Amino acid sequence: MSTPTDSKPHGRLAAKALEGGTLTPEEGLQLYRGLDLPSLGLLANAVRQRLNPGTKVTYIVDRNLNPTNVCVTDCGFCAFYRSPGDAEAYVLPREVIYRKIDELLAVGGIQLLLQGGHHPYLKTAWFAQLFADIKLRYPGVWIHGMSPPEITHLARLEKRDVRSVLAELQAAGLDSIPGGGAEILVERVRRVIAPKKASTAEWLEVMRQAAGLGMRGTATMMFGHVETDAERVEHLTRVRELQAECGVFTAFIPWTYQPEHTALQATVPVKTSAAEYLRLLAFSRLYLQNVQHLQSSYVTQGLKVCQDGLALGADDFGSAMLEENVVSSAGTFHLTTVAEIERHIKDAGFVPQRRTMLYQEAPTPATDRFGRPIAAKAILSESAP
Repeated sequence: MSTPTDSKPHGRLAAKALEGGTLTPEEGLQLYRGLDLPSLGLLANAVRQRLNPGTKVTYIVDRNLNPTNVCVTDCGFCAFYRSPGDAEAYVLPREVIYRKIDELLAVGGIQLLLQGGHHPYLKTAWFAQLFADIKLRYPGVWIHGMSPPEITHLARLEKRDVRSVLAELQAAGLDSIPGGGAEILVERVRRVIAPKKASTAEWLEVMRQAAGLGMRGTATMMFGHVETDAERVEHLTRVRELQAECGVFTAFIPWTYQPEHTALQATVPVKTSAAEYLRLLAFSRLYLQNVQHLQSSYVTQGLKVCQDGLALGADDFGSAMLEENVVSSAGTFHLTTVAEIERHIKDAGFVPQRRTMLYQEAPTPATDRFGRPIAAKAILSESAP
């Protein structure tokens, strides 16, 4: 039976990736399009087993909390945001935020993924007070919040450097930085889809400064719109180079552009296929070998495709989110339960393991005979009609 390393002219490059070598952008492009998906998947799975050996597949239980949907960035791919003064614009009051956290804790959740729009009037002090209030009331909740463009927005708004903004938020309770807003880290692309958002250099600088403060973050990629294959590889190269510099990223998380209800839909109306998503997922495992973990996305792809990703280099199933508003605003809605996540992991031949943002093992709460966390019963009974 042949292996990907037997196929010429790509055998040498496949062998280089298997051995842990760093592919150049030109070599990466050759493998990305030069191999069929099964061959890429075999290579990616071999690299996954070297970096994360065994049958464990991790996931986290968190809640995606958007404290505001007000945004002045006007990204063409976003259906979530509302302009200041819009009838549907909001800033969540504390009692709503606390209720959402109570619901998270009741089902055994441990992390708050906190991101929102670029509000023109909410400054660093507002978010710092929010984090401090949350930590005072829920000291055990991990706040994974404020994507790099949000930090850049605050720095611009207040004419401050990003490090001082990050330091103030960290002192108030911010624990780590999600990789949102990366989209494609290429300026040509950003000028088309998000000209008002943080630039490539600014996104990278936030993560660099976060690392300098001892924080960790994730790297993401939203693809399948106006970017070329070479620009996808350029994005991955920038992630890899920053990781080599400061080691800030715990994981890489690619997902696909969702066109419905977005301004970009008029020019890019079609979603990227599941096969193309899996190809990028597998290739990223070969190209980003200094980022230890790779997450498969069920939010944009659905559970079955996400499950397929576990055989193509991914070792993480993402998050059992209680809430998701951004992707679902664009017409995709694939939220699920912990039981379904674990079933899909097991059905793929792996062992599910709850984790923290830092990929440490997280405790599994006691459950009843239906698999529901026992602590959730009070919340469920209180919210019943």
